[in-house]
Amino acid sequence: QVQLVESGGGLVQAGGSLRLSCAASGTILRVYRMAWYRQAPGKQRELVATIHSDGGIDYVDSVKGRFTISRDNAKNTVYLQMNSLKSEDTAVYYCNAGIAWAHDWREYDYWGQGTQVTVSS
Repeated sequence: QVQLVESGGGLVQAGGSLRLSCAASGTILRVYRMAWYRQAPGKQRELVATIHSDGGIDYVDSVKGRFTISRDNAKNTVYLQMNSLKSEDTAVYYCNAGIAWAHDWREYDYWGQGTQVTVSS
C-alpha cells in the first residue's frame, strides 16, 4: 500500500524559514507529479507548487520567489523550502502525488495527512 508521510511543519516568526518533506513509501513503480497544497481556516485548498516527473515546476503567484519545490527521485521524496514566510502562509500543508504501483502503470492520486505551518507576525 502506498503512503505519503509529511514532516517539517511548525511555528515560525514572520520572515523565517521552514522546510517541508514528504516521502512516498510502499510498492512503487513510478512517481509522476508531486505537489504541495495548503488550506487555511475557512478557505479552499490551494495548489502551492508542482514538480513534474520531467522536472517542470509551477508555483502559485503568491509564493514565487519565496518557496522552492524540489524532489529526490531516488528517495521518492518531495521538499518545499519556504523562506520569507508571512502570516498569510499559515495553513495546513498537504503533499500530493500521482503514483503508479500496478503493472498497468496507471497513475493513482495520493495525499499526505497534512502538516500545520503557523507563521506569527
